[in-house]
Amino acid sequence: MLTIKTITENRDEVIRRLAVKNFDATTYIDKVIALDAIRRTAQSTLEANLAEINNLSKKIGALMKEGKKEEAEAAKAQVSERKERSKKLDATKEDAEKSMFDILVLIPNLPHESVPEGRSAEDNPCEKMGGIIPTLSEDALPHWDLAKKYNLIDFELGVKITGAGFPVYIGQGARLQRALIDFFLDNATEAGYTEIQPPYVINADSGYGTGNLPDKEGQMYHCGTDDLYLIPTAEVPVTNIYRDVIVDKALLPIKNTAYSACFRREAGSYGKDVRGLNRLHQFDKVEIVRIDTPEHSYQSLQEMVDYVESLVEKLELPWRILRLCGGDMSFTSSLTFDFEVFSAAQKRWLEVSSVSNFESFQANRLKCRYRDDHKKTQLCHTLNGSALALPRIVAAILENNQTHEGIRIPKVLIPYTRFDMIK
Repeated sequence: MLTIKTITENRDEVIRRLAVKNFDATTYIDKVIALDAIRRTAQSTLEANLAEINNLSKKIGALMKEGKKEEAEAAKAQVSERKERSKKLDATKEDAEKSMFDILVLIPNLPHESVPEGRSAEDNPCEKMGGIIPTLSEDALPHWDLAKKYNLIDFELGVKITGAGFPVYIGQGARLQRALIDFFLDNATEAGYTEIQPPYVINADSGYGTGNLPDKEGQMYHCGTDDLYLIPTAEVPVTNIYRDVIVDKALLPIKNTAYSACFRREAGSYGKDVRGLNRLHQFDKVEIVRIDTPEHSYQSLQEMVDYVESLVEKLELPWRILRLCGGDMSFTSSLTFDFEVFSAAQKRWLEVSSVSNFESFQANRLKCRYRDDHKKTQLCHTLNGSALALPRIVAAILENNQTHEGIRIPKVLIPYTRFDMIK
């Protein structure tokens, strides 16, 4: 959530930068500024009114001691009148604050100055590429056919048990899932991240804290009876560890990692791009999260990008890094880099990670702060990245490594799978 100070002191700049996200903020910003003026006027008048009440209260005592009962009664009447005025002023202030909050939670984060203009994923420039795209035989199969051939994943059984988008992993397919999770967690802890095992459901405060609520697209699963939400990513519970916390600056940057199942309704998704593992309602992912100072957060972002690059390199997958344009960025992000791996049988790039700096946007919602060198509290910067999401990684591993003898397992995973070939 943008701060009131940012909006009131930089109106035109805020509107200009949000236009990069293809968001017309003029009406929202002007409403916030108008409501803030009402709030500040009510606050200052309320403070003056309370000061008058205190002065009159002292005067009443003195008048009573002097036996000036009529004057004291008149002063009491003035106190009663001002108390009623204070109630109205307090209500005006609270109404303005609530209306401001309701608007503020609808305004996206400001994009970083390096974010390119664009309307969709087609406008994302490629920053870097690596790995070798394999040449497969003409009879190469896509991963959903490989999963059936080798009895690795049963998509139909998932439909029977739950519905589309909830696959069942079997035998070596289940073992490959577990191997990737352990591999990603081991790499993260070796890179200095502290492992967290978070809850898979969150309350509304946590959803608002990371900007997942209000959920305009209806992408989160809601447990109505208990008013809880299934997490879309471990970022949400892990980042909320620091909600309403003043962090010791000496501990920054804080680096956490977590494995979780992730749940997304993916409302409106359909077509060939959602076949097999390409888009699921439940999937596994290892997340990395950082809490940092503003002056260091972009160094942290680069370190996280470099770290994710090391993972796709170790998995021997062809990869590329995209800098997201304004129209393809999330509501909460200031700057995002997407990682994609090439799926050789599908002949297309698949997104497997987003690494983002949210600057102070989430921290303002979370009230996540630290004390600077002058002992003044400042908002932290929050960052997160997928390291990595499993479904499309599995799809690329199966497709890119298929041979007539079976599916080759990347060398770094063999100690985890305990087999080097799926046959």
